[in-house]
Amino acid sequence: MKSDRLLSIMLLLQTRGRVPAGELAERLEVSVRTIYRDVAALSAAGVPVYAERGRHGGIALLPGFRTDVTGLTQDEARALFVLAAQGVHQALGLHGALGSALRKVMAALPAPHRPTAELTSRRILVDPVGWLAGPRPEADLDTLHAAVLTDRRLRISYRHGGETRPRGYTVDPYGLVSKAGVWYLVADHRARPRLFRADRVATAAVTDAPVRRRDGVELADAWAGLRRRVEQRSQGVRITVRVRTARLDMFVRIVRAQLAGPPEPQGEWATAELHYPALGGVRQLLQFTDDLEILEPPEARREAARLAAATLARYSDRAPDQA
Repeated sequence: MKSDRLLSIMLLLQTRGRVPAGELAERLEVSVRTIYRDVAALSAAGVPVYAERGRHGGIALLPGFRTDVTGLTQDEARALFVLAAQGVHQALGLHGALGSALRKVMAALPAPHRPTAELTSRRILVDPVGWLAGPRPEADLDTLHAAVLTDRRLRISYRHGGETRPRGYTVDPYGLVSKAGVWYLVADHRARPRLFRADRVATAAVTDAPVRRRDGVELADAWAGLRRRVEQRSQGVRITVRVRTARLDMFVRIVRAQLAGPPEPQGEWATAELHYPALGGVRQLLQFTDDLEILEPPEARREAARLAAATLARYSDRAPDQA
């Protein structure tokens, strides 16, 4: 374990430059005292590492020092070849670069690990897009990506859900996040965190002004806060239904994203629990007509009855020859 930790310290310093001892201790889940002992061990082994104390101090490697690491373990090699989100690289224009990088990693792997890594890439595939998601609008990520990498403010026109005309914003981007196949821009607007769906950005332009982020806030921090806010706002409503088992397969395919668990068949009927962000979600269930009944909560039954009555009224006022 200590050798892995020493190697991790070297790689972090090589990638990040000067890093505070407290941050290294937190990331490697050890004490600060252990980090200083590890630094002493690295120095004794000939690694040019040094520590600077004080407010702006930290641990760093001498400029120009690099180490080529090829001693990956078998599990680490397998992990590199599980391409958890291939669409992510393609959307960012990095699909070709990813393939090239993996070929180089394969060549650098210890010979005994190469067959396992190659087999993993052929046997494991993760598709981040949900079933029956349908086509999504194309998101132009080039400008958003450029703003994120150059640390520049971004001027966008953005169409909110349910609105036809976009609104204008000047934002300070933290980065891009891919969530379940959908890209989001995480940014501050007037020093407050905001979340923008990339496929709703109508236009985007990188400004010459440098980005102005809140002190000490990184992309992961801003995303975690925004995600909690969305999840708390979307607690929604749980609806219990019973559906005829003859329609169960079709029912599961249509409402898969809303199912809180597998349906429980009991003879002619199966009971299922669904989760919707709002009560209006019961509209989706009306397509099953008398093959489905909403059991609870009572307000969901009333909403379904109201929607059914409105549908009946829409057609009952037509003369038979107009039908």
